[in-house]
Amino acid sequence: MTVSDAELAVRLVREAGALAAVMRDAGLDAAQKTSISDVVTAADHAAEDLVQSLLAEQRPDDGLLGEEGASRAGSTGRRWVVDPVDGTYNFFSGLAYWCSALALEDAEGLVLGAVHQPVTGETWLGGPELPTTLDSVPVAVLEERPLAELSLATYVHPDTMADPDVGGVWNRLVQGSATFRVLGSGSCDLAGVAGGRVGVWAQHSCPDWDWLPGKALVEGAGGRAEVVEHRGRRWHVAGNQRAVGELLDLLISV
Repeated sequence: MTVSDAELAVRLVREAGALAAVMRDAGLDAAQKTSISDVVTAADHAAEDLVQSLLAEQRPDDGLLGEEGASRAGSTGRRWVVDPVDGTYNFFSGLAYWCSALALEDAEGLVLGAVHQPVTGETWLGGPELPTTLDSVPVAVLEERPLAELSLATYVHPDTMADPDVGGVWNRLVQGSATFRVLGSGSCDLAGVAGGRVGVWAQHSCPDWDWLPGKALVEGAGGRAEVVEHRGRRWHVAGNQRAVGELLDLLISV
């Protein structure tokens, strides 16, 4: 019997995360991609290969986009977007803050996102029409709170901080929040936003695999997730409706 998309999504992130965790425990080397903090390991590739294989079996006609190079056009108008290990620098360093994440899109837009954090054992699932759950238990609808009362999670590479189009904007956003966090996994951050653990999230120039899984979770929790063009960058912002509105006001004021 064919499993539902939601059931399949949960299976994929759990199995990918479990494989990566086992490989980390056995010992890994890392290769540098675009910078010293942007790395890839054999676990990233193996976990993505696992997801690709399972999707070829379960959803052979759907498209696929993976961070580590997996790509298939598909014929259904549907696309799975996969980040087998999000937070690879944390993962390779032995930290707990990493996850396996994916999203599913169709011709109408975003369908769902799933995030599994192997170290905590937590699995998040949700989407615009699928109320977000944590380990199958519905999360509370996001409370409307002002930005000044909330933490802001982000990632900004040190090399960009001197750029006023990045560093200047980021500083303005941070100054409007209660505090900020740079934790190293966008999908973990956005799951935290959906669950009320993190207040808001803002980051520029995100690829789909770092944005869509968490965007789905935030929207499934009654939140708002927007992408805006500003000063030559695409800024991705998510949180409760009120705080996101305040963030966007700050963003365009810089």
